Amino acid sequence: MALTVTPLDNVGVEVSGFDITQPIDDDLAAELVSLWNEHGILLFRGQDVTPENQIAFSRVFGELEIHPLSETRSQEYPELFTLVNDPEKEKYLVANYNGKPMAGKLDWHIDLHYTGKPNRGALLHGVVCAQEDGMTGFGDLAKAYDALDDDTKALLEKIEVTYTFSMQRRHMRYVDLEGYEPGAYSPRKPSDINYPNFPEVAYPAVVTHPVTGRKVLEVVEQFLERIIAPHRAGLSNDEAIELLERLVAHTRKPEFHYFHQWQPGDMVLWDNWRAMHCATGTKPGMQRVIHRTTIMGDATLGRVLEA
Repeated sequence: MALTVTPLDNVGVEVSGFDITQPIDDDLAAELVSLWNEHGILLFRGQDVTPENQIAFSRVFGELEIHPLSETRSQEYPELFTLVNDPEKEKYLVANYNGKPMAGKLDWHIDLHYTGKPNRGALLHGVVCAQEDGMTGFGDLAKAYDALDDDTKALLEKIEVTYTFSMQRRHMRYVDLEGYEPGAYSPRKPSDINYPNFPEVAYPAVVTHPVTGRKVLEVVEQFLERIIAPHRAGLSNDEAIELLERLVAHTRKPEFHYFHQWQPGDMVLWDNWRAMHCATGTKPGMQRVIHRTTIMGDATLGRVLEA
């Protein structure tokens, strides 16, 4: 049976015409990988997904990564990372937006961006879907780069940008803080949630995708800090800040986004070397369970800045 490929809103495609409960032969695997490389964001609907077949299906796209935090890792299936709205832990994820509490809201980001070695991608499966809110957004940074004018593209070839891990959203320089107030239990330092202190990392402002060769805009709002030595690109410090503000605003344009409202049986696969993602969050107490498998990355895209 041939695959059916349907464009999503703005970016990515929905892929149907196969059954995850049946073996994936080499030809089908090659076609799925080719679609992933071409579009960056793939949606699969109405599949009968189990932990076993999610793990097997994810391996079509590469070697899987075991999540380092044991409290979120399935004991039975170590390749499976479980995102659960746990009332005991949820209080650390609650913040107020325009006076309304929301849990698990995340700004646009790339996973492990703050390490210099992002993973290749991930597959999310909606096990228990929130009755309202709880959307996941995906943004295509290759298309965002393509849409830049030639002068900006030339300037970005001369620039490196840095990312600095921070627990406090209010200290992130380029996220939208209008109407935001941290929650009473918002972690103040990485060790509060058993994270290490991460050093600052730098990336070229434009990265060439290691597999596809596409140019990808490497400017994402979460943890974005500064341009290194802007004078080398002929920029003053004020001009460098304004450039990052302009680029972040560019990545927020709806034409580069797809927002997914989860339904049971849905899976979304994204290329973490090309696409950023975000979470709209849920009201506190909303039941939601997502299973995630992560495809390991074998390329280092950034560099750690040693003191």
